[in-house]
Amino acid sequence: MNRIAILYICTGKYDVFWKGFLRSYEKNFLPNSIKEYFVFTDAPSLYGEDKCKRIHRIFQKKLGWPYDTLMRFQMFDSIADRLQEFDYVFFMNANCKCVSVITEEEFLPKKKDILVVQHPGEYNKKPKKFSYDRNPQSTAYIPKGEGRYYVCGGINGGRTAAYLELIRELKKNVDIDIKNHVIAKWHDESHINHYIYTHDNWEMLSPSYCYAEDWNLPFEPKILVREKSKYIDANGMKFGKFVSALRKIARKIIRKIRKN
Repeated sequence: MNRIAILYICTGKYDVFWKGFLRSYEKNFLPNSIKEYFVFTDAPSLYGEDKCKRIHRIFQKKLGWPYDTLMRFQMFDSIADRLQEFDYVFFMNANCKCVSVITEEEFLPKKKDILVVQHPGEYNKKPKKFSYDRNPQSTAYIPKGEGRYYVCGGINGGRTAAYLELIRELKKNVDIDIKNHVIAKWHDESHINHYIYTHDNWEMLSPSYCYAEDWNLPFEPKILVREKSKYIDANGMKFGKFVSALRKIARKIIRKIRKN
């Protein structure tokens, strides 16, 4: 029986998704495998952890946008030694919900090591229209005219050894970007897309496994990505960070004026 590690991040208000996530994955996701959940959160407690020893709560302070997503490879690498006990490791976005039974036969990679999912908003676009990072200063850079597929950042994984290599590589790339004062266009998603552009050890599933809530897609929904605005004010949180940054800049300018 396969041992599966599921990585999950819910800092700040995102813990509102955890209960629905856990219930749906326990019921529908890889039913013939042993699943353990590694939850990076600042919540003082998690639904189900008092009864289920397969839930591991790991304290993670809220880093703010965009670092809550951009720094996920650093988070995952911090428990690499614990993950080595498992056959497969998968990351799932906080707002995912498994709405249909997903078997091992259909989901686990077969001939390759890494699993990615085609983005529901990009599957029918031509490569030149993909939302790749076109900034040559970023380690996630993909030149115009290059690339074949665009995958989502919120669902990926694979065989443990290979996925840990992916984590380490993308952690290194993110660190390089930050040192150079660069933020990839779509953060972790841009880095995942650069990874599949530069490697061939991956298999790709359809948008059925990243089906955006309330979208009308020609796929059967298997993993539903719930609309954040129905549960939390995600845009308000980002706007608050933006306003806070502007205030800091204004204070610096005022101090500089006063000194002069």
